[in-house]
Amino acid sequence: MAMQESPFLKLAAGRRSIRKYKAVPVERAKLDLCLEAARLAPSACNAQPYHFIVIDEPALKEKFCAAAFSGVYAACKFAAAAPALVAVVGDTGKFTAWMGNQVQGTNFRLMDVGIAAEHFVLAAAEQGLGTCWLGWFGAKAGGRALGLPAGKKIEILLSVGYPDEAPGPRPRKNIEDFRSYNQP
Repeated sequence: MAMQESPFLKLAAGRRSIRKYKAVPVERAKLDLCLEAARLAPSACNAQPYHFIVIDEPALKEKFCAAAFSGVYAACKFAAAAPALVAVVGDTGKFTAWMGNQVQGTNFRLMDVGIAAEHFVLAAAEQGLGTCWLGWFGAKAGGRALGLPAGKKIEILLSVGYPDEAPGPRPRKNIEDFRSYNQP
């Protein structure tokens, strides 16, 4: 049975991790639309345990990148060329969500961060922007460069800009390889 075409599936299928960006600033209106998409994301107990910091001021971005992409994290230095970076900072969330974490053994706070960040990157793709999820960066050093208070941590970093490359699709499992109905 063939999948029905939908605008959302087309958007999701076309989104790529972009590592080369044009030297063109990203309009704040477009960033705000992405942030609005992230704001609308669901979260456990509606905790919304995150804060998005857009880094697009050149001097601050340079300081942040020098801290976040040094040493063993230099492999992700390509992100410094993006016109904007978005640091997704985790918050503690609500007590009820924390209790759910303990009972279920699942970190709902990190799931919530991921859902909100994915809403952001899909909204970016819809506007012709490229993004790349980054998990390999100096979170502590980057946090210090941003002046984050103690106890706050950058969980995910997103590079954002107009793509200067067009990577092809990556291999994906067939739906039959990861789907089942009513059985393991």
